[in-house]
This record gives sequence, structure tokens and C-alpha cells, in this order.
Amino acid sequence: MSCQKQPKILVGCPTYIGKQYCWQHYVGAVKALTYNNKDVLIVDNSKTDEYYHKIKKDLPTIKDEFLQNAKDRIVHSRNLLREKVLNEEYDYFLSLEQDVIPPKNIIEALLNHGKKIVTAVYLHYQKTTNGKLAPAVLAYKKVGLNDAGENIVQPYSPQEIIGKGLVLVSSCGMGCLLIHRDVLENVRFRHVPGKKSFDDIWFCIDAKKAGYNIYCDGNCVCGHVVQRPKQRNSSL
Repeated sequence: MSCQKQPKILVGCPTYIGKQYCWQHYVGAVKALTYNNKDVLIVDNSKTDEYYHKIKKDLPTIKDEFLQNAKDRIVHSRNLLREKVLNEEYDYFLSLEQDVIPPKNIIEALLNHGKKIVTAVYLHYQKTTNGKLAPAVLAYKKVGLNDAGENIVQPYSPQEIIGKGLVLVSSCGMGCLLIHRDVLENVRFRHVPGKKSFDDIWFCIDAKKAGYNIYCDGNCVCGHVVQRPKQRNSSL
């Protein structure tokens, strides 16, 4: 397929100096992506310019303002990326967070489904009922309702998702999420003050209210360079 016929993709994420431990992993993965018709933009919202001056040497980066509240920072930076997608005629936004390391053909694989919202698989550590840490997928299924009528969700286990192809999910993280511009025209990134959830969950809630389904490709598995207690910089 020629570059002119390929959908135009923006790849990027908000970041800050606390993610510098995985920067070189990320740079290598982004530069290895095989899809042609793409641009990259990283939005640094660190308190100082130190990290910005470091990472802009490797990938296109802009400096966002520093906001005191971490959720406010993430939402503001993510909406800068949304605005770029809408203003510059991109067809999709690949939200690829700095600690997620995708296969080099991730864009082609996710595009192949023809879905408006589709995530790849990546794992994180979750406490089990006995207090131990175990891998879980950052995609969630509905398991009930609370007293306020809100969904109760829990993460899928790796066994429920990996190798299962395309799975309809209730919500997911923003670590490796392909979003069509139609969705972004209808949904802004936000969070709700006083609520525990970050903007990824509110994005999923708002997208579903707008009529979009959310899918997970269980055949697209990414690495996740995470920091966990007593074992920093571990890969999942």
C-alpha cells in the first residue's frame, strides 16, 4: 500500500521526568515501527525543562505547562495531542505510552481490524486476594454494579485475552490504544476531581456513551517496562 493511501497516524503520549528510566527502550521501539504514514509527538509536562531538552534530541517533543495536579497534567497534555490529530487531518491517534514497548508492526495489526477503538495487550502487576503481585491485562471486564449504579470492573487475566484474537472489553488503559479521529471529534480527555479513576477510564466511559465499542487484540502483545516494589525496571 502506498503512503498516500495509508491512514495518517499520530503516535505519541504525555510524559514526565519520572519516566526517564524507560526512555531508551521507548525510543528504540518507536524508531522500529514499520508503518510509514505516521508522525510522532511527545508532550513533556515535567516541572522543569531538563527532561524536555534531553528527549527532544531523540523524538519530536513539545513542552507543556506544569500543573500541580498529576491528573490535570496528563489530561491537558493528552488533549494537546487530540487537538493535533483534529487540526492536522490525522485519521488515527496511537496513544503509545512511554513504558509500553510494542511489536514493530503494531500499527498495521491494529488497523487491520477496522475498529474505531482497539488496544493491544500489555500487563501490569495487580495484588491478588492473598496479597501477592500477579500479572493482569490492562483491559477490563464488567462484573457487576455498585450501589450507585456504576460498573464494577476487573482486569482480564493473561489467559483470558492473550491469543484469543479480537475481544470486546468494557474499558482499557491508554498504553497502546488506537483511536479513530471520529471518536476524538466527540470525546475529549478528562478526569473527574475526587474520583480515583484516571482519564483512561473516563475516556472509555465517554466513548461508550457516544456509541463506540472498545476492543482488545489478544494477538498483539506489548512489553511493559514497569517499576514494582523491590524489583525496579522489570519487564512484563
